[in-house]
Amino acid sequence: MSTLVFLEHHGGELQKGSLGVLAKARSLGDADAVLVGSGVSALAAEAGSHGAKTVHVADDASFDPPLPQPRVDVIAHVVREGGYDTVLFANSVLAADVAAGLAARLEAGLNWDLVDITTDFVGKRPALGDSVTVDVGWKRTPRLALFRAGSFDAGPSGGGEPQVAPVAIELEEHSRAATVVGQELEVATGPSVEDADIIVAGGRGLGAPENFTLAEELAKALGGAVGATRAVVDAGWYPYSAQIGQTGKTVSPKLYVALGISGAIQHKVGMQSSNVIVAINKDANAPIFEFSDLGVVGDVHEIVPKLTELVRQRRS
Repeated sequence: MSTLVFLEHHGGELQKGSLGVLAKARSLGDADAVLVGSGVSALAAEAGSHGAKTVHVADDASFDPPLPQPRVDVIAHVVREGGYDTVLFANSVLAADVAAGLAARLEAGLNWDLVDITTDFVGKRPALGDSVTVDVGWKRTPRLALFRAGSFDAGPSGGGEPQVAPVAIELEEHSRAATVVGQELEVATGPSVEDADIIVAGGRGLGAPENFTLAEELAKALGGAVGATRAVVDAGWYPYSAQIGQTGKTVSPKLYVALGISGAIQHKVGMQSSNVIVAINKDANAPIFEFSDLGVVGDVHEIVPKLTELVRQRRS
């Protein structure tokens, strides 16, 4: 088994999802990684501490814009030169584009939305609204796999200093056709929902956009992030970046607190893998109580401020 993991990075930091996939790959045997970007050589040592034996580094200013096709060129070159039979990705907008482009370039099979993979190359994918898990496979190599966010723990594996292999290739002509003319970065007011161990999410049950301060204050007291349902995002109450669910982010925090969320299947698939789920809703028949570890039937406007104050007192 020769496995290569695409490590995504933003703001000079390796992404938690990519490191989780690397840790999983390392648990199956030797695993290597590939880094593409500007100034990424400094991240190679961190990749080694998470289990990468060899880190292929394409470090050049031309890779600075997060465009998929130049990354496809690099990874395709590394796969062919290194003879890798498996390439793993943690799901993101960029990784999905790269994985799809690589599958077309190498005429390889791509399985997506996986949550696990076994040593005999059987992928595990949720189906039927995440009510069951099905086995999927590949007909030939290289095998490409895209894993759902939060599938694996990103903790260090005790690896050592990796071998760094510089990659220098000539990009394909079509890969130079797209140009980034500008970027607008959202200013983060707290941890992202993908990386947070604690998430406080709000739904339409909060009543109005200004009532999201209830979720924000509780999240701040707990040291967590704020999430939202699709209905809330579509109504313009909260930014899309906080959306959790089938068409938003998939998360698996240690604690998930749902405020005024009914628990529709579209939301459930994005957060049901949370370790502990606490739901507060005035509707005793809300579906979310069916899969919550702790359910509180009551008015969020009365309960949450008291809960927030209790958390502050306990932490002080």
